[in-house]
Amino acid sequence: MIGINFSRLLSIIYGKRMAKDIGEEKISISVGRVMTCVLGMIVQREREIRNFVKIPYYRIIGKFGDNDSSFDAEWKVTEKSKMWESPKLYNENGFKKENDGKDFILSLKDKKAIITEVKKTKTKENAPLLFNLAEIQNESTKRFKIKPDQTLEIIQNLYEKKLVTYPRTDARVLSTAVAKVISKNLNGIAKGLKDEEIQTYINKMINEKYSTDLIKTKYVNDSKITDHYAIIPTGQGFENYNSLPDLQKQMYKLIVKRFLSIFYPPAEYSKIAVTIEVENEQFSANGKVCENLGYLEVAKNEPKKESKNLEEQPEEQNNLEILKKLKKGEEIEVINYETKTSETSPPSRYNSGSMILAMENAGKLIEEEELREQIKGAGIGTSATRAEIMKKLERIGYIAINSKTQIITPTDKGEKIYDVVFMSMPDMLNPKLTASWEKGLEMVSSKQIKPDEFMTKLEAYINSKINKLVIKR
Repeated sequence: MIGINFSRLLSIIYGKRMAKDIGEEKISISVGRVMTCVLGMIVQREREIRNFVKIPYYRIIGKFGDNDSSFDAEWKVTEKSKMWESPKLYNENGFKKENDGKDFILSLKDKKAIITEVKKTKTKENAPLLFNLAEIQNESTKRFKIKPDQTLEIIQNLYEKKLVTYPRTDARVLSTAVAKVISKNLNGIAKGLKDEEIQTYINKMINEKYSTDLIKTKYVNDSKITDHYAIIPTGQGFENYNSLPDLQKQMYKLIVKRFLSIFYPPAEYSKIAVTIEVENEQFSANGKVCENLGYLEVAKNEPKKESKNLEEQPEEQNNLEILKKLKKGEEIEVINYETKTSETSPPSRYNSGSMILAMENAGKLIEEEELREQIKGAGIGTSATRAEIMKKLERIGYIAINSKTQIITPTDKGEKIYDVVFMSMPDMLNPKLTASWEKGLEMVSSKQIKPDEFMTKLEAYINSKINKLVIKR
């Protein structure tokens, strides 16, 4: 109803003017309750980036210890600092002007540095939840640089060949019923998938006697499943595996590895935080190292933050060993202080995968806390329609998607459509309205409200907007 009524109305009112502006003979303005909101998110992000002005600021870094064993610590303002609430600061750890930072450094010259706190902790990090469609679309965009509709097409093919479960799902967990028989999936993979890497992971599970009982873990939650549980390997269909194209095999392995990772123990980290005071000025240093890979052994080849940490481990290990030797209350030598230039950075453009996630989590973009809580979990579109919405926006020329990077930018036409909608009915661009409608549809589906109640509100909204536009004209 939204798309039919407002596409025709806006085309009649603004079509000729827009066609002239973009040099086309005629134009049809296409809007929709989800599509227009997505276009709004893309255009708003692009304009944020376009209008962004980088602001430099200057951090203070101290080098402590001796030439054979030293570490860096960063200054941060505290209530005890002489710079507390100073207009010279850009933020809590940076000066607006480099000269002010250098003057501050001079004020610390020849002052004693005392270690006031050494805090050691051990943390554990469990494997992420399983893939739903939005998550694997985002992951595939990062890994394989393909569009969400291509990811869906591949997983649909894997599903039809009985290799994975139903792809169009919003759930990232399993049902209790599935969890009780999950060993069938594992045994099927162990016997049927002739892949050396995967077999290594399964053999370790067997040799280390990892538990396959998921019932009381975060990976099983019946309340978070509507129609279908997360995408997992079935442990079947291997007669079709060898004939798959390489990309489809890689996608299948990605699903298998995420699945196997939930049976592995958590990754274990050692952390240490050291606080140094120099005449009431506070410097902080932190060290972190992964001591037990746990699930990261399976996930280590995925392009995630964990992988980056593993690559940087030698330096972090050295830093941790130095920090471990420090003791509270002892004086430490200051080697030097220096300013380090940083600058603010604009938000990143959406890529085709992150846009799918942004659509799924659109309810979180709502500013009003009460309403955000009320429609908690509501996104815009559904797992089955989000990729098609992106595809349509590209097809009708409102957005462009870079084939190599999958970065999304609005076209000139798309920005002009945005301006027309913003001028005439701006709430159509707000995730609040669309997410509210999605929540309403969900409530109709779950019989919390009657269909007539939802339709009455929707018709009232459409009529009020039409009346305003016709009068404005």
